[in-house]
Amino acid sequence: MVNTTQDHQLSHTVLPKWFQQKLPNVQKIKKMQSMFRGRSLSTVCESARCPNMGQCWDRGVATLMILGDICTRACRFCAVVSGRPSAPSACEPSHVAEMVDALDLNYVVITSVTRDDLPDGGAGQFVRTIQALRQKRPGIKIEVLIPDFFGRRDFVETVLDSGPDVLAHNVEMVERLFPTLRPQADYQRSLGVLRTAKAAGKGILVKSGFMVGLGETEEEIERLMADMSQTGCDMLTIGQYLAPSRDGRHVPVDRFVSPSVFEMYRQKALKLDFRHVFSGPLVRSSYIAEEGYRACQDVRKGEV
Repeated sequence: MVNTTQDHQLSHTVLPKWFQQKLPNVQKIKKMQSMFRGRSLSTVCESARCPNMGQCWDRGVATLMILGDICTRACRFCAVVSGRPSAPSACEPSHVAEMVDALDLNYVVITSVTRDDLPDGGAGQFVRTIQALRQKRPGIKIEVLIPDFFGRRDFVETVLDSGPDVLAHNVEMVERLFPTLRPQADYQRSLGVLRTAKAAGKGILVKSGFMVGLGETEEEIERLMADMSQTGCDMLTIGQYLAPSRDGRHVPVDRFVSPSVFEMYRQKALKLDFRHVFSGPLVRSSYIAEEGYRACQDVRKGEV
């Protein structure tokens, strides 16, 4: 038996057959939810209404979201609630570490809402979370998916200095769409985050991703991939945009891209010297992230 995605993400749109997935283990989902609620933790899986949540949670894997669940920005593609967030919790880093330990994870992805209300954009909380994870599980591999931190190099470098294994920052879309869909963000600023991370020379893998189906052209996609490659970015994810709602806040889907076209994007990106490219309708930046990390390690070994 299959479903397409979570019901609230269908937005009354009939999705192509390639979105079909097996129904998840409901009891496992409830158990995971209880574990998160008990530690007052949020996941991007729920907040961003990820279509892969059932599959990942059924495997006991989730992407934890720090700094609360309210974003200070209001991007027209994102399901995360926007508004005025509360102060960061001092207990959050230790709760994240406890949760990861309870799930017995060896690889974890930590992301956050954007916190333009904080002087450091939340960089310090990322550092404290990484430190708590290292203390609890010394051998764990940590991927952090960060906001743009106002484009401040020192804030990005602060997170890098705490020693994640992968630093990710998503460009999300082609440059032309930023003013209408991401007015509080900036295309060049996001490229600068990736450039800063790579230029730091700490051996940390740099990752980014974008969506298609927002109204971009093929020429714009090629330009975007070339721009991202020029930053030195190691890993790239490309996925299908799905509108979280039809309430006017979220832009509707412009087109559904077939798996064969996603494969074409992957091949083009690989020619631009990305170490690993994960491209497909259901691909999200943190989806089976460990696979991308392992693939990059294999590439490094092959270069030695």
